Amino acid sequence: MMSKGWTKNDIGDLTGKVVLVTGANSGLGYETCLALAEKNAIVVLAVRNLNKGLEAIDKIKAVVPEAKCHAMQLDMNDLSSIREFVHQFKARYNSLSILINNAGIMASSYQQTKDGFESQMGINYLGHFALTGLLLDLLIKTPNSRVVSVGSLIAHKIKPEFHNFKGSKRMKPIKYYGESKLACMLFAKELQYRFRLHNMETKSIVCHPGISQTKLFARGSNKLKRKLTRASVKFVGQGAETGAYPILYAATSPNIRGGEYIGPDGRGGSKGAPTELEIIDELYNEHVASNLWKISETLTGVTYKFKNEQKVL
Repeated sequence: MMSKGWTKNDIGDLTGKVVLVTGANSGLGYETCLALAEKNAIVVLAVRNLNKGLEAIDKIKAVVPEAKCHAMQLDMNDLSSIREFVHQFKARYNSLSILINNAGIMASSYQQTKDGFESQMGINYLGHFALTGLLLDLLIKTPNSRVVSVGSLIAHKIKPEFHNFKGSKRMKPIKYYGESKLACMLFAKELQYRFRLHNMETKSIVCHPGISQTKLFARGSNKLKRKLTRASVKFVGQGAETGAYPILYAATSPNIRGGEYIGPDGRGGSKGAPTELEIIDELYNEHVASNLWKISETLTGVTYKFKNEQKVL
């Protein structure tokens, strides 16, 4: 548990730490990058549109002139783009202190990724599974590194089925969104289990931002519906800056042990200061998470290679 009223001002100095944030040019991702840049981290903004990433850096530098920020192109919709990104990242950086798997979509209609996955499952979950696995060697060799995955309140009501990764026009998109976020949460918990199994000091944490006012809401809907959705979010939820606090706490707090689920402490979890949530233990099923992991390795072609794996009986 943490003290009431935690804010980004409680983040310690991050000089020398390389932080990678996906979906970094707007909303929660942007606010996360800004807060980390303010604390002297080297922040890599992984973005689908490089121009928007550069514009985000200009905004950050208007607030933090000495910010150490770099934009790199990454399309979570395409596994080949993820592999190319990792190749470029490793050519530029030899450490990775914090990986924040933030990028996500909430689709209003059925779509598939370039690899044939339902778009929300492919981008929100499978893409980040692949990215984390391909960066695993850097994370493991960086002292006290962390992987932060972003879940959702919606996932609390989803049954873990995970049998149709290609999707179907017959199923409501919100169902796939919930499944993709539940998959992120189970992945984060399973990753922490495997870090401990292999005596790794790297930590995996999952969080959710509550109900935050970002572009994720009402994407693709008509203008009136979009306005009404954002108005309702403003009433019951919180802005993107505060919505990023659970992410920032998970990424930086010295109190993190690994395996926690961090979210707002307000009524219904819609807003408030970051706190540890026990519901993750109800949502996590070891058998389901292990099977999901195996399927994910097969679908993405990315196999996790933990150091000292051959020594584990």
